[in-house]
Amino acid sequence: MSAKTCTKVLIGEKIYTLSGYEGEEYLQKVASYINGKLDEFKELEDFKHAPLDMKATLVEINIADDYFKAKSQVEKLEQELEQKEKEIYELKHDLVSNQVKTESNEKELQELKKQNQELLRNKAKLEASLEDALLGKVSGQEKTEE
Repeated sequence: MSAKTCTKVLIGEKIYTLSGYEGEEYLQKVASYINGKLDEFKELEDFKHAPLDMKATLVEINIADDYFKAKSQVEKLEQELEQKEKEIYELKHDLVSNQVKTESNEKELQELKKQNQELLRNKAKLEASLEDALLGKVSGQEKTEE
């Protein structure tokens, strides 16, 4: 756990000392966010005339609204991330499955090529035998005809 940080910040024209386990830069960022919200409300005419406790409550409600919207957005993004991770897993599974099928098909193709070569050799032998047999008959017929 990191050390506790204490930082003086300006919020609504008052200096406060914020402390926490975050760095000074973060604490200044928080103060800046709150000042931004205060500035948004200061531009509204009705806000200027509201009692101090009402002003504080309106700012608090607005900050809480921002928080819940951001939280909702985070949850939505987490669900989308989970869905994307699931899709990636399924795509990887499909890829591996297709790689296995491809390897199997390549092996089968090689085997079929070997069988084809063997059949072509047998065909050539049979054709040669047939040719020899036919030539032998033709030669034998020529001799008997003479």
